[in-house]
Amino acid sequence: MENWRLIDLGMAEPYVAQCFYEAVALAVDRGLSPSTIILVQPSSPYVCLGYHQVLEKEIDIEYCRERGLPIIRRSQGGGAVYLNSDQIFYQVVASEDSKVIPRKVDELFEKLLQVTVYVYRELGLNAEFKPLNDVMVNNRKISGNGAGRIGKAIILVGNIILDLDYDSMARVLKIPDEKFRDKMAKSMREWVTSIRRELGYIPPVDEIKKLLVEGYEKILGIKLIPSDPSEDEMSIFEREVKPKHMSYEWLHMPELTHKGLTIDRAVKIADGIKVIEVAHKARKLIKVTAEVIGDKILDIMITGDFFMVPEDGVSKIEAALKGMILNREEIAKKIREVFEKHDIQSPGISAEDFADAIMRLKEYTEKYPPEVRPFAEPEKKD
Repeated sequence: MENWRLIDLGMAEPYVAQCFYEAVALAVDRGLSPSTIILVQPSSPYVCLGYHQVLEKEIDIEYCRERGLPIIRRSQGGGAVYLNSDQIFYQVVASEDSKVIPRKVDELFEKLLQVTVYVYRELGLNAEFKPLNDVMVNNRKISGNGAGRIGKAIILVGNIILDLDYDSMARVLKIPDEKFRDKMAKSMREWVTSIRRELGYIPPVDEIKKLLVEGYEKILGIKLIPSDPSEDEMSIFEREVKPKHMSYEWLHMPELTHKGLTIDRAVKIADGIKVIEVAHKARKLIKVTAEVIGDKILDIMITGDFFMVPEDGVSKIEAALKGMILNREEIAKKIREVFEKHDIQSPGISAEDFADAIMRLKEYTEKYPPEVRPFAEPEKKD
């Protein structure tokens, strides 16, 4: 039986709640800490952005600024979400040497989310795991989860949802108009739920945490030993992790706007050169923005709410696609080669899904003649 640490951070400010596990992961990677499970609740609300998302496209930045809501880009994929103290986060940071942790991301979700299912069922809810990374009650999502890797540390993060503020969840997102926002909030009420909604009340947080500990020990076959964060982890958080997450470069990720490729339609730049943005819904959303000349890809950016391990696998795919012709068979082949070469995992999304998304560039230009206007470089910020 493996001995793991259990760190209960209680209520913590947003950057600790969202990012401290990364310091633990770096410590695990460097051989300074053992496999660890962290439990924590945010002490105040904030907005969390997925690793592969473009901030300006997903979040109403001005609204968040007016309300004093921090925006934090996480190191895993997935979509943008409003978070507050009505969630209990569980953050699993395991050494790759652990015998109880699957190496494949889809198997990691399936095994570890049995714990989340266990907690909800012990509370009297008919919960079930739904691939890829959801836990459902009465056909509604009741837990959001992500996975990643930092060096030799394997990571799974997720939440037990105590209650939900649907209006705030919809309000922080950047959408076309208020009518669409109302529709989004209505859709969230239909498809996302919480313990309060299902039970009519919220059980004591300590009871839920106790069930989480029981679940991890039973399902993983480990012994959890209560512990405090180490000095190494605190130092790594203060000197490396928090400064990174608070930086403009990390939050805005200027590299996600290659040469200003952030428009919403086909735009003619010069003779034969167009910039196009398309979206493709597979099991997760894939957005592709590209600069093309004829059928040749000059530059390309891939974003969305998908997961990818390692997270920088997207940049390797983008680099490999530059100069290619929009031919689905060749593009799918090239992406498969990149997946294999760099041991990339994108659970629920295949190389073929990415190829289908990219081929929509060709479909879009054929169906919709481009607008002609001057191409403006993105505004530079201090």
